Amino acid sequence: MAKILLVDDEKNFVIVMKSRLENAGYEISAAYDGLEAIEKVSQERPDLIILDLVLPKMDGYKVCQKLKSDDKYKGIPIIMLTARGKGLDLERIVAMEFGADAYLTKPFEPKELLSKIKELLGA
Repeated sequence: MAKILLVDDEKNFVIVMKSRLENAGYEISAAYDGLEAIEKVSQERPDLIILDLVLPKMDGYKVCQKLKSDDKYKGIPIIMLTARGKGLDLERIVAMEFGADAYLTKPFEPKELLSKIKELLGA
């Protein structure tokens, strides 16, 4: 069973997504800020990270950059999420430059997220 780290400061979003992803057969852990995300990655070695951009303590860009620049973690796929609105191509470009493997805007179709997870995990 693949392990996914879900990083978002909106607790209700985490509860809903955790339930959906567990129902899809994934093991889920959560972090609610950027520093906690870094700590959890080092402790748990997830197979994939779903990472919000706007986070307390360290934003998603910095978390992504820090993980992707570390040989121990650079192979972990990262899906960046943002609620900043559709059509912000610059944010998508910046996220990819920081090393994100995929970029979705909220609200998104759960099927789209599950499809992207399967693609990135090679399942």
